[in-house]
Amino acid sequence: MNAEARSSKLVATWLLIGVGMTVIQIALGGITRLTGSGLSITQWDVITGSLPPLNEQQWMAEFDKYRQTPQYHLLNFEFTLRDFKFIFFWEWFHRLWARTLGLVFAFGFVWFLVKKHFKKEMIRPLLILFLLGALQGAIGWIMVASGLTGDAIYVKPTKLALHFIFALGLLCYCFWFALQLLVKKEQVVRNTSLRKWNIAILCVLVIQLLYGALKAGHKAATAAPTWPTINGDWVPDKLMADQPWSLNFIDNKILIHFIHRGLAYILFVLIGIWSVKLFRTKGSMLFEKTKWLPLIIVIAQALLGIITVLTSTGIVPGHWGTFEWMAQLHQLTGMLLLLLIVWTLFIIRRNT
Repeated sequence: MNAEARSSKLVATWLLIGVGMTVIQIALGGITRLTGSGLSITQWDVITGSLPPLNEQQWMAEFDKYRQTPQYHLLNFEFTLRDFKFIFFWEWFHRLWARTLGLVFAFGFVWFLVKKHFKKEMIRPLLILFLLGALQGAIGWIMVASGLTGDAIYVKPTKLALHFIFALGLLCYCFWFALQLLVKKEQVVRNTSLRKWNIAILCVLVIQLLYGALKAGHKAATAAPTWPTINGDWVPDKLMADQPWSLNFIDNKILIHFIHRGLAYILFVLIGIWSVKLFRTKGSMLFEKTKWLPLIIVIAQALLGIITVLTSTGIVPGHWGTFEWMAQLHQLTGMLLLLLIVWTLFIIRRNT
């Protein structure tokens, strides 16, 4: 292996570590949401916030800050210090992992720069990657701040969805950059038709994930804990009950259910048809080894989604049960499906 190839492989490995850490970070965000922990830390201290309270006095100071929030007054007014410590841990760990991720990228960037492993064309994508990471952190604080005023007991669902989608964008950008350094030209497949299907599927998937985040933000699972119908109806009444009508698309829990499920069905059919086309197409060994994965994952994603909805009736506040496990696995497989669709988009190119 020559020096240039070795440098590309090292940088790609570093980026893939970042991909793995970002997946964990998004998963921690899911746990933070499911445990209701997101508003437990009322300030954003980049440096001093790295350490949790270290004594009883510091714990009481943090608890007193939390007790000034609408969530405490309207929802968790019976919380003890022990209850607070539980939700504080998940939000603190979520932020700590984000800081660690930033340090991995920052120190890695400096090390590769000093060792001259970066090629000139790598610098711009890396700077964009850092800007996306900083933007994601800012959006995260804007999201938290939205739940600390007025009568809010949770963060605003639209801001949660924005935070989630930007996290997925950061994840995919980092993954794509790594693939550019790893995948060789002879490993790609030329097929314009398959690529058009791929792009269409990616667009539907992004919107479906967005509505999954809105559904999670509204804690809307229990609004329609039935399947295959939505509370007994295939097309529920009052899909446009709110005024102005445009607000229904971000605030009407039943419409959000309807769109999220409808897009899931469309996605399932599209990937099914596309997979048949993939199976009939011969390509590189890399293509042959991975072309069946999207179909497997979309089946798992659909089953987990159904189970998540059906188990939502068993939600017990403050208790991690079957619903929470299913919801978390549903989110993880959603991320995996997205990465797979990005993967196929990278190795399937237009005909020259």
